[in-house]
Amino acid sequence: GLSPDGLPVGPSHTFFMGTDNQGRDIFVRIAYGARISLIFGVIATTLTVSPGTVLGLAAGYLGGLVDTVIGRLVDIILSIPYLLFAVSLVAILQHTSLPLVILVIALFEWAAVCRIVRGQVLSIREREYIEASRSLGASSWRIMFIDILPNVLAQVIVLTTLLIPVSILFEAALSFLGVGIAPPTADWGQMISAAQDYHQACW
Repeated sequence: GLSPDGLPVGPSHTFFMGTDNQGRDIFVRIAYGARISLIFGVIATTLTVSPGTVLGLAAGYLGGLVDTVIGRLVDIILSIPYLLFAVSLVAILQHTSLPLVILVIALFEWAAVCRIVRGQVLSIREREYIEASRSLGASSWRIMFIDILPNVLAQVIVLTTLLIPVSILFEAALSFLGVGIAPPTADWGQMISAAQDYHQACW
């Protein structure tokens, strides 16, 4: 048969990991939870890296007031404990959902991306081909996105691959605390939280 959330239950579907306290197959729920976690990780990281890269380019190349404003904003964002902020936000709104969790992580993690991209741009903007583009009358936006961006993409791609598992862990931590994805959707954090009372007897 199927559980209320559409997952198979019963002895014929238990594979080798058994069932949870509601008779739902643990192996299948892990697989469904992996789908949710991977979707979350990719979407949240994309929403994090995109604005972080653009703001990092602007801060590093334009400098001056733009760099100062973005730098102070980054400092403020990095000083906030975003796990505590997420728990507080969910408590205030009395609502948990995947879009809300994605919004929280995108709101905070872009700052780290921005700082790394800015550092790379500061070293690239003084090179000869950038000076040549300026002398030919290229606009600042063209220089940033045509001349500089391709040279920082390698670092951005590496950072993206590192942020995906961080995003997955963040989502699992929120679900473990009960403020992530709402049940009965299968989720790794929820599963670990629900298994706390049984792990010694039924590991």
